[in-house]
Amino acid sequence: MTTETHSTTEHGMSNAGYVRIAAILAAITALEVATYYIDLGALFLPSLLIMMVVKFIIVVSYFMHLKFDNKLFSWVFYAGLILALTVYAIFLATFHFFS
Repeated sequence: MTTETHSTTEHGMSNAGYVRIAAILAAITALEVATYYIDLGALFLPSLLIMMVVKFIIVVSYFMHLKFDNKLFSWVFYAGLILALTVYAIFLATFHFFS
């Protein structure tokens, strides 16, 4: 007869933590929608991009559990984000969006 002991380490957060994160994401989304109705001028695109990056980091860190995994996985996702932002900026510059 063998007795095995399993460690029950929690990988992630409690349900209340996920609800808090969802509320933060909802608030940021409300701010993103509000930027459509408020004239921010030249700050329109940078504010949307900043909020998009913050939401990306929150979703990747908590809902995809990368905060609790090896940092290499996080860097892979962040490199993809930087690549996507760079391609988007080049695309907008090609069509003279910034002029």
